Amino acid sequence: MRANKLSGVLLLSVIAALFFIPFLGRVHLFDWDEINFAECSREMLKLGDYTRVYVNFKPFWEKPPMFFWMQSLSMKIFGINEFAARFPNAVCGIATLIVLFLCGTRLYDKKFGILWALAFGGSLFPNMYFKSGIIDPWFNLFTFLSLYYFILYNWKKNGFDKDGINKKPVYYAVWAGIFMGLAILTKGQVALMVFLMVLGVYFIYNRFKFFFNWWHALLFLIVASLVTLTWYGYETAKNGPWFITEFLKYQYRLFTTHDAGQAGFFGYHYVVLLVGCFPASLFAIPSFFKARYSSRYDKDFKIWMLLLFWVVTLLFTIVQSRIIHYSSLAWFPISFLAAYSFYKWDRKEMDYKKYVGVLTAILGTIIALVLLAVALIALNIKQLIPYVHDTFAQANMAAEVKWNGWEGIVGLLMLATIIVGLRQLKKRKFMNAATTYFVGTGLVIFLAAAIIVPKVEKYSQAAAIEFFEQRQGEDCYVTTLGYWSYAPFFYTHKEKPVNENSYDETWLLTGPIDKPAYFVTKIDRVDQYKQNTSLKELYRKNGFVFLKREVAAK
Repeated sequence: MRANKLSGVLLLSVIAALFFIPFLGRVHLFDWDEINFAECSREMLKLGDYTRVYVNFKPFWEKPPMFFWMQSLSMKIFGINEFAARFPNAVCGIATLIVLFLCGTRLYDKKFGILWALAFGGSLFPNMYFKSGIIDPWFNLFTFLSLYYFILYNWKKNGFDKDGINKKPVYYAVWAGIFMGLAILTKGQVALMVFLMVLGVYFIYNRFKFFFNWWHALLFLIVASLVTLTWYGYETAKNGPWFITEFLKYQYRLFTTHDAGQAGFFGYHYVVLLVGCFPASLFAIPSFFKARYSSRYDKDFKIWMLLLFWVVTLLFTIVQSRIIHYSSLAWFPISFLAAYSFYKWDRKEMDYKKYVGVLTAILGTIIALVLLAVALIALNIKQLIPYVHDTFAQANMAAEVKWNGWEGIVGLLMLATIIVGLRQLKKRKFMNAATTYFVGTGLVIFLAAAIIVPKVEKYSQAAAIEFFEQRQGEDCYVTTLGYWSYAPFFYTHKEKPVNENSYDETWLLTGPIDKPAYFVTKIDRVDQYKQNTSLKELYRKNGFVFLKREVAAK
């Protein structure tokens, strides 16, 4: 049995690596988050300071350093580039699928483990985020593992009928604490907040019956604290409490206000999860309702996953800032519930609902048509320019990007996946249908990342980033005007400023600069800088205007 499980892990690792690692460096990092985090990691290496996070060589207290440690290690190995920035999340993708396979196998059997890994790896956003350079995949994995080990602790402590849980309760409490500490080091105290809220709702659901030992709870908190003290404690002892205090203030502000451009409608996260977690989101729907349970643990784990889903989605619906990845922890319960539906249908322990196939066909067809439309629109994009009234967008659309039309194969593959999967559902071949939907969607994302995304990026930011790359090694100042971007820092390989005046935009525009200054602005914002006669326009490309100010002759 152990050899069989090991072979499954090895095979899954190879498949996951083939899906997540290729094309990581094929496209530039995207503003803001990807470039922001990569720049923090680059400056961590540049400054040799691994306890305090910086961006633009100023303290950046929005995030703890765990993910930046991973990225800086990757950059040390692979260099300062897009591949290195995204590689940690590709590793996270491999680790996540292995974790879900092992968890699913322990909870039910190998079939369920495969289904859960398929459901997670074969859904849109969960798959795409493993090709990104943002923090959330590792944060979500650590938080889920903390809750998972606490569930095992609960089962062991309260005598649940589950084989394979043969350690003492303290063992599971300690591991829950370790992963909670890692989650906090990755993104902050929100991990503990979600964890405690889920436990609180479970406590209420169980009619206020205590399901844990207070000493074990204290041990959990002590272990989590010891893990976090590797940064919180060391940074405070080394540099005083200022940085940590600012970090905690930011975490509070995050929950009470929203940043510009981060507001959204009330049901934002439910729509995001429905579309972004396709097809798992639709197959999960039947499992939100009552079912025939085969055991006590079968019912209990499903309850935990439902509670996790509702706590995450309601919490981040209340939070003022609404960003796609804020509710991404809900991908774990959604993928579990999707796997649960297929598993129960296959075992005839739950009735198949035809509406699931219909909804999947409708949403899947819409996604396929959107992918086909991208190729069709791209082939005729210049003919559409007169119908667009935004001057920056018009200039973006004028970019010279070669499309052949065969990019539509991505949409056709999505359409074929929907058709074949729907036929298998009608024939009640549920395992075949699960494989078709999830593997097919995974292949669609793989091809989109290789074929479509690099071309689309050329319309949006490539011209500006290419300009920044050309400034590498040049002794100059580079900044943006009229909009904010982290790209000038990362893509010029900016050195730590010697002259503090360089942080002042007015000084760069009109002051006595000591070396050439380059500026990048957008075509719809350049007019407000035309009165500055010391600015020389170099050229315009794809909606961006590139300017230079020379050092004044003495």
